[in-house]
Amino acid sequence: MFGKLGTTWLESLKIPDSDRRRLDELLEVLEFLGAMIKKSDSLVRKMVREDKTCALLKTIPGIGDFYAALIAAEIDDIDRFRGPKNFVSYTGLVPGRDSSGGKEASGSIHKRGNKYLRWALVEAAIPATRSDLALKNKYDSVVARKGGGKDAKKLAKVAVAGKLAWIVYRVLKDRRPYEIR
Repeated sequence: MFGKLGTTWLESLKIPDSDRRRLDELLEVLEFLGAMIKKSDSLVRKMVREDKTCALLKTIPGIGDFYAALIAAEIDDIDRFRGPKNFVSYTGLVPGRDSSGGKEASGSIHKRGNKYLRWALVEAAIPATRSDLALKNKYDSVVARKGGGKDAKKLAKVAVAGKLAWIVYRVLKDRRPYEIR
């Protein structure tokens, strides 16, 4: 609707003059916002090209320019984390633990931590499984173990995101590109 074909159709609509003026104003706003988005995109891409941390992050499967910029900005300095467990906990991609009466149970992720970092890693999970066999195997094993339904796929996506968090930590801590093994 708001691509070239849709806007061409909206411009050719025969509607009353008052509606036409309003529609034309809205189409101008749409065109302006599209130009601003393109400008913003090019600035982010330029920033990523010049940043060494982003270059390292882009070697990780599923992480492109925008996720690299977001992850680098949200982490800041990887050395502030004592180890990979602390970093993964910071992302909120660890299961919550409940204990009562001497019994312990793990539940869904606790969602305490950086929501933007967690979002980026979860969104990068599926594209990552397309290019890294180990991540694909992790995804498939979780889906099979949990029954293969819609919820199993969500759990598998989060499990792969957790694995990506470990990878991000290692890549940034060691200051070397990711290597598929």
